[in-house]
Amino acid sequence: MKFKRTSAGFAAFLLAMPALLVSAETQNTAENNEQAGEGAFDKKTEVVYATLDAAGDQKDLYVVNNFTVSNFGEITDFGEYTSVQNLTDLTPIEQQERQITLNAQEEEFYYQGNLENRALPWDFDISYSLNGEAAAADSLVGQEGALKIQIDSSQNTAGEELFFNNYMVQITMTFDGERVKNIEATDGTIATAGKNRQVTFTVLPEKEESYTVSADVTDLEMEAIEIAAVPSSMSIDEPDTTEVKEEMTSLSDATAEVNNGVGELQTGIAELNNGTASLYDGSAQFRDGITQLSQNAGGLIEGSSSIQQALNQMSESVGAGIGDVDTSEFSELPGAFRQIAGGLDEVGTGLTNLSGSYEQAYHALNQAIAGMPEHHVSEAEIAALYESGADEATVNKLVESYQSSLAVKETYRQTQEAFAAVPGALSGSTGALGEMSSSLHTIADQLENGLAATNMDESLGQLQQGLATLAANYAEFHSGLNEYTGGVSQLAGSYGELHSGLGGLTGGTDELKNGAGALYSGTSELASATSELPDQLQVEIDAMLSEFDKSDFEPVSFVSEENESVESVQFVIKTDSVKKEDAEETEEETVEEKSFWDRLLDLFR
Repeated sequence: MKFKRTSAGFAAFLLAMPALLVSAETQNTAENNEQAGEGAFDKKTEVVYATLDAAGDQKDLYVVNNFTVSNFGEITDFGEYTSVQNLTDLTPIEQQERQITLNAQEEEFYYQGNLENRALPWDFDISYSLNGEAAAADSLVGQEGALKIQIDSSQNTAGEELFFNNYMVQITMTFDGERVKNIEATDGTIATAGKNRQVTFTVLPEKEESYTVSADVTDLEMEAIEIAAVPSSMSIDEPDTTEVKEEMTSLSDATAEVNNGVGELQTGIAELNNGTASLYDGSAQFRDGITQLSQNAGGLIEGSSSIQQALNQMSESVGAGIGDVDTSEFSELPGAFRQIAGGLDEVGTGLTNLSGSYEQAYHALNQAIAGMPEHHVSEAEIAALYESGADEATVNKLVESYQSSLAVKETYRQTQEAFAAVPGALSGSTGALGEMSSSLHTIADQLENGLAATNMDESLGQLQQGLATLAANYAEFHSGLNEYTGGVSQLAGSYGELHSGLGGLTGGTDELKNGAGALYSGTSELASATSELPDQLQVEIDAMLSEFDKSDFEPVSFVSEENESVESVQFVIKTDSVKKEDAEETEEETVEEKSFWDRLLDLFR
């Protein structure tokens, strides 16, 4: 009886089951319709999954969309999907062309959208070679030898440039440590993960890179190459450049001081050049005067010789016989003496003017030589000047001019005593000429007075004695005059060499002035350039930081620009693995499909 009651109850349940299922379905539909009001979400994330073949060519692509729901209900999304799938519950998702409508009843809602003909922002070209020969990936399975893999990452112009410019790409290759040995990856990071070895490369935003991995392999199999792309969020702190800037400021100040010093040197050299030029001009006038004096010395000697001969003849004539002498000629003798005295006065005046010109020239020369710097420049300082970056030809001129100035100062030091003695000699000569002129005037006056007051016939004997004495004394004067003119000629010849030396000094100081001007221009440019070094350093640092700082990047949807509140987009990319196919064959079991009633009865068995 109990079994019968159970069977009867179960039969009644079975009869009522269809009605109950229909009622439950109707109730669920009604509840969904009631909850399908307008929903809202705070943020959305997109994870783009892509598969590539072993060579890097794109195969499949789909996106997993995640919504953080703030109000349950109907949410609209956009994307040109070939198909969509609810990953959260069994609620159907409505798709009309590129508009997606979903009923979100969970705080975190996920759905998948499959894409076709959608390009990634990057191109990945993967090539393989074994023992130096190019090989296809599938031909490497089970091989051994020297393996080389090259991965080229570049911008895909058909993809969205925004992701290429702002995303960092990480490429990870995993190798079985028992099959792959001696891994080398110049630009990669090699790490151990259990028995495996992982090689990781990082591609920065806006960069196109080429990476190579080489290894020795045995019975080769490879896991898929994994590639992840995420927004660049490297935290780069600005380096502390205080010390560097202080050193650069010190360098700038030092170059400015050097420039100021070179400017003062240039001014001093210019003054020296002006002084040597004035000295050269005065020396030319002195040379011309002494040359003219030397040239006139011959006439002076000839005139003096004539006077000496005349005196000798007069003395001899007077001595030979008073009666044979024409006394009327004696009246002309005082005038002749005065003419000689006048010539000596002119010579004395010329020597006085010459002495004054020489004093001025000698004073200018002495000041110019004394004004030349006494600085000693060491070989180390000259070498540092060559290494400073200044024009080498200009530095050569400066060094040559510096050495020439030292030679001039040394030459002047050795010859200064001779220079200093010239004014005294000229003064002495001028005094001697003055004394001779005065003597001649006195003789002329006395002779004239004597001729007027004395009877010539009575005084002729005395005159003969006086003439003999005068002739003898004049011979000594003539000898001194010869020595004087010889000294003048020697001085004129020697001074030509000194004047040529002054010309060389003037040319050297002129080159030195030009070289100092070029050096000053160079140090001015150097000072100007170094003065901006601290600011330039900061500009370069800011430029480098801005190149990697992507803090202003605002995420956009990979699928459609109509999607809003996108918090992040990430890319997960994998290549095909290089492995052997599973050789085990599974036996197909024929399973008889159970009906609904069979499955329902199983619940009670």
